[in-house]
Amino acid sequence: MARLLQRAVGSSSTVHHGAVQRIMNAAARLISSATSGHGTTYVTPALIELHWLPITARVQYKLCLLVHSAVVGTAPDYLKNMLHPVSECASQRALGSAKDNDMVVPRSRLKFGKRAFSIATPRAWNSIPAELRATLNTATFKKNLQTFLFHESYSTF
Repeated sequence: MARLLQRAVGSSSTVHHGAVQRIMNAAARLISSATSGHGTTYVTPALIELHWLPITARVQYKLCLLVHSAVVGTAPDYLKNMLHPVSECASQRALGSAKDNDMVVPRSRLKFGKRAFSIATPRAWNSIPAELRATLNTATFKKNLQTFLFHESYSTF
């Protein structure tokens, strides 16, 4: 079980995300005892009640937190060197995204390449609202990011 979790978290594959999501769903069912009158278990209300993010949102949370730490200067140099703000790129400096604290997303022709840290991280960062990216306090950023991802994940409920 521990090896499955380590493999799933270490990989960006949706197959592995599905495995971890099933484990998380089972844990939520066990904790909340969420069942309907027909014996069918509905897991989404349990996940909402526990305030647990889906696995894909958890991955996005971690990636955005890494970029935030690089932006505020608390990340290691090797991480900071992998991320490039649009405002530092001479050819894109005049774009509106340069003012929004966007990161440059390198191009990749392969689907596998889109899972690379250097591509997935700026893509996750650019997908959150600009006002959230502008937050410099890490505790406030974490709280607001989790709230944003929670509402985005469970907007239909």
